[in-house]
Amino acid sequence: MAFIMYVDFPHKDVWEKEMADQMKELAESIVNEPGFIWKFWTESQKDDMAGGVYMFDTRENAEKYLQMHSQRLVKFGYTDIKGRVFEINEELSNICKAPMP
Repeated sequence: MAFIMYVDFPHKDVWEKEMADQMKELAESIVNEPGFIWKFWTESQKDDMAGGVYMFDTRENAEKYLQMHSQRLVKFGYTDIKGRVFEINEELSNICKAPMP
């Protein structure tokens, strides 16, 4: 069973291409995290929010990453960080064309 980890936080800095340029090294490091499968980077300039949706192989790996990432975001100066880990209903997700491993 795979697990989804969701994070969002208020963000009023860079967006789109500028964010991609500044966060490229971070993105490249995330792919080496234990149990990491994929990530969608999320941003909403309208709502001044950024975050991501991740897939991990186990709840333990997702929760460890969430804890580490939340601490990293605090060091970057972010507050009001919200994160959760969810089980995936694979049967229904496959019907809806979810990117499953």
